[in-house]
Amino acid sequence: MLCERCRNELSPNADVCLKCGTPVSRNVAGFENTVEIKRALKSMMDQYGQDIIKDTNKFISLLNDFIPEYEKERRLLKNMLQCGVVANMLRESEQQKIAIMKAREFMVSEMFLSENAAEFVIVCFTYMLGWEYVSNLTEQKKPETQSVGLSGADSSAKNSSPKKPPVPFDLNMKVFRPADAAKYRLKGTVKIPEGYTKLDSFAFDGFGFMKTIELPSTLVSIGEYAFSECKRLKSVELPETLKVLKQGAFSQCGKLTMVKLPEGVLEIEDNTFSFCHSLEIIDIPSTVSSIGAGAFSGCEKLRKLFLSDNVKFIEDGAFSYCTSLTIRCYENSYVHRYCLSNGLNVETVAKGTPFGR
Repeated sequence: MLCERCRNELSPNADVCLKCGTPVSRNVAGFENTVEIKRALKSMMDQYGQDIIKDTNKFISLLNDFIPEYEKERRLLKNMLQCGVVANMLRESEQQKIAIMKAREFMVSEMFLSENAAEFVIVCFTYMLGWEYVSNLTEQKKPETQSVGLSGADSSAKNSSPKKPPVPFDLNMKVFRPADAAKYRLKGTVKIPEGYTKLDSFAFDGFGFMKTIELPSTLVSIGEYAFSECKRLKSVELPETLKVLKQGAFSQCGKLTMVKLPEGVLEIEDNTFSFCHSLEIIDIPSTVSSIGAGAFSGCEKLRKLFLSDNVKFIEDGAFSYCTSLTIRCYENSYVHRYCLSNGLNVETVAKGTPFGR
C-alpha cells in the first residue's frame, strides 16, 4: 500500500504516512469500495480539474464514465450533489469543520441518510475539494499478526497441515445467455438446467408465451431486464443462492403475483418490479439495504410491504403509483422517516418486536 501523496510504502495498519503526514485512505464501514472510488475521482480531477465538482451536470455525467460499476455509490453522490450538499459546503469553506458538520446534519436529518452513507459522501466530497478530513467511521483495521514459536502451547501447529486458500467464486463461470434462451421463446414452461450461475441481461426479455420458469439452485445473479415484459409470467421461485438482482429484472411482468427474495440479496435496483400490475405479495429479506428509483412503481395491487431497519437508502419514486400500499417498519427507523416525508401509508412496530409480526 502506497501513500496517495508521496507514494511512500505504508504498513498495513498505518493511520498516516510517516514521511509526509497524509492520512491513509480507508473504506467507510458499509461502503467497501470507498478507496477504489476515491482513486477514480482522483483520475477525474487529474483529467478535468478540481473545479469539476462545482459543475453539477458535467460532474454527474463524468461519474457515469469513471465509476460505472458502482451504481449505489454513484446514485448517492449524484443525489447529494443535486440536493446542494457541495454548494452548501463551499459557502462555508472558510470554516471547513463547520461546513462538514452542517453537511452531515443535513444529510442525516433532512435527507434521511444513515450515518455511514452521509460519511461516505463527506469523505468523497472533502477529498475532491482538497480539504483535510479523517473519517472515524472506517472499517476496522486487521489486527497485526504475531509470529509464534512452535514450542510450548503452539507445538501442535507444527504437525497441522497448512490451510488451502479459499477459491474465489466467479459468477461468470457459467452464464445463461440470450442465445441459450432463444429455443424457449414459444414455450409456456421453462426450466434452466443446473450449473448456471448467472442469467445474462435481457435473456428472456419480451418472452410473451412464458408462464412459469424454474431456475437452477446454482444461480447467483439475474442480469438487467432479464425477464422484462414477460407479460404472461405468473410465478417464479428464486433460489436461495441468489445474491444479485439487477435493474429492471422483472419490470412490466403484468401477470406476476408473488415473489420471495432470498436472504443475501443486498439491493433492489431501479425499476426491478416496475409496473408489475398484478403483484400482490413480495417478501423482502432483512439483508436488503437499499431500494432504487421506480423499483415498485406502478405496482397497483401491492398492499403491504415489510421493510427492516437495515434499509438505509430509498430512491425517489421507488413506490410511485402504488395506490394500495402500506409499508410496515420499525418505529423511528429510516424507512419510517422516509414514508412520513414522502406521504406514504405506514404502520410501525416498536423496536424488539419480531419483524413482520
